[in-house]
Amino acid sequence: MQVPKNNIYTVSRLNGEVRQILEGQLGKVWLNGEISNFSAPSSGHWYLTLKDHYSQIRCAMFKGRNQSVSFKPVNGQQVLVKGAISVYEPRGDYQLLIESMLPAGDGLLAQQFEALKMKLAAQGLFAADTKRLLPKNIQRIGVITSPTGAAIRDVLHVLARRDPSIEVIIYPTQVQGESADINICQAINIANQRLEVDVLLLTRGGGSLEDLWCFNSEALAHTIYNSALPVVSAVGHEVDTTISDYVADVRAPTPSAGAELLSQDSDNKSQRLATVLSRLKQSASHYQLKQERRLSVLEHRLQRLDPKRTLQQFEQRFDEMQLRLEAALSNKLHGLSRRQQQLASRLEQQSPKHKLALETNRLSYLATRLQDAIQDTLNQSEQRIKYAAHQLETVSPLATLSRGYSITTDANNQVIDNAAQLSVGDRINTRLRHGRVQSTVTHITDKS
Repeated sequence: MQVPKNNIYTVSRLNGEVRQILEGQLGKVWLNGEISNFSAPSSGHWYLTLKDHYSQIRCAMFKGRNQSVSFKPVNGQQVLVKGAISVYEPRGDYQLLIESMLPAGDGLLAQQFEALKMKLAAQGLFAADTKRLLPKNIQRIGVITSPTGAAIRDVLHVLARRDPSIEVIIYPTQVQGESADINICQAINIANQRLEVDVLLLTRGGGSLEDLWCFNSEALAHTIYNSALPVVSAVGHEVDTTISDYVADVRAPTPSAGAELLSQDSDNKSQRLATVLSRLKQSASHYQLKQERRLSVLEHRLQRLDPKRTLQQFEQRFDEMQLRLEAALSNKLHGLSRRQQQLASRLEQQSPKHKLALETNRLSYLATRLQDAIQDTLNQSEQRIKYAAHQLETVSPLATLSRGYSITTDANNQVIDNAAQLSVGDRINTRLRHGRVQSTVTHITDKS
C-alpha cells in the first residue's frame, strides 16, 4: 500500500475540522429527551446525557447559559433544549452545547409552534401579497365551527343585529381534539367544492394552547392557503394567536369581531381600516420573522468563531479530569476498606476465642441431644409398662369382678364352677368386687 505524502491528518486536526463542519452546517437544533448522568462540578458548568428509548447524546451547558434556567435539572426529567452541535476534541465525542432549557410539556408546544411558524413563513404562506381581499358585497357566509359551541351563537347574534339579510351556512366540524384539524380541512374542502358562499369564517371560542392546537396544524395551514374562497380566521380571544391566523386572508381577534368584519354597517370604514391595519401588522410580523432568522444565522456564525468556545472546551476537559480523579480516589478508598474488612474477618476466624465458641456450641448441642435421647428412652419404657399393665388387667380376675361377676370357693378355697361339687349344708365363700360373703348351702337345684 502506498502511503500518501500530503494531507496526512493528526487526530487533533481531524477532530478540529469535524467540529467546524458540524458547527457550520447543522446550526441550532431543538432536542427533546430525558436527562441522565447529570453532574454539576464546582466550575458551575452542567454536564448531562439526553436520551430516548433508542439513542443518547452527551450535552454540556456552561455557567453563562445555565444561570437563566428557572429549575434545577434532575435525572429522569423530560426537557426541551436548544443548542449547537459540536465536538469535544480531546475525546473525539460529538456533543450538544445547550443554550436554553425548558421542561417538556407547554414549552415543547410553544417551541413546536414557533418552529412551524418559521417553516411556513419561509415557504411564503404568510406573505402579504398572497392575501385575498374580502368581497365588498357579501351575501352569504360559510361558518366553519362546532354547531354547539359558543362561537356560533356569538356569530349569529352579531350578524342578526348588524345585517339580517346575510345568509349563513354552517359547515359543522370538531374544533378540539386529535382529529379536529383533519375535520376542519374536510369542511374547508367541502365549501370549496360547493362554492355556495362568498367567504369562509373559521372560528371557535377561547381556550388553552392545547385546546387550540388543532389550528396550529401544517395540513390546515396549506388547506387555508390553497382555498379558492377567502378565509377569515377568528379563533379564541384577542390574546390567542394560531397558525391559521397567520395564513388566513384576514384575522379577527374574536368570533364576534369576525362576524362584525364580514357585515356592513355605519362602522364599515373603520372595519376596513382595521383590516388594513391587521395586514400591516402581519407584514411587519413576517418581516420580523425573516430578520430573526437572519439574526440567528449571523449569531451562530459569530459563536462558531468566538474564542470563548475554545476556552469552554478546555474547561470541559478540566471538569472531566476532576471527575475522573474523584472517581479514582473513591474507588481506591473503597478497595482499601474492603481489603481491611477481609483481613479483619480472617483474623477473627483464626482466633482461639472463635474456636472455643464453636466447641462450646458443639458441647451444648451434644448435651441437648443426650438429654433428648434419655427422655425418649424413658417415654418408651413408660409406654411399654402402661401397655403391659393394660394386658395384665385384661386377663385378671379382678377385671371380671369389676364387670359384676363373682367367684365362689368351698371351704378348701377351691373354685366352684359346678353345682355338683356342693352338698346341702356345705359352707361356701363368695368374692365380690367389694367384699366377701359366707353362705351355707340349703338347696341345690340341678347337679347335672
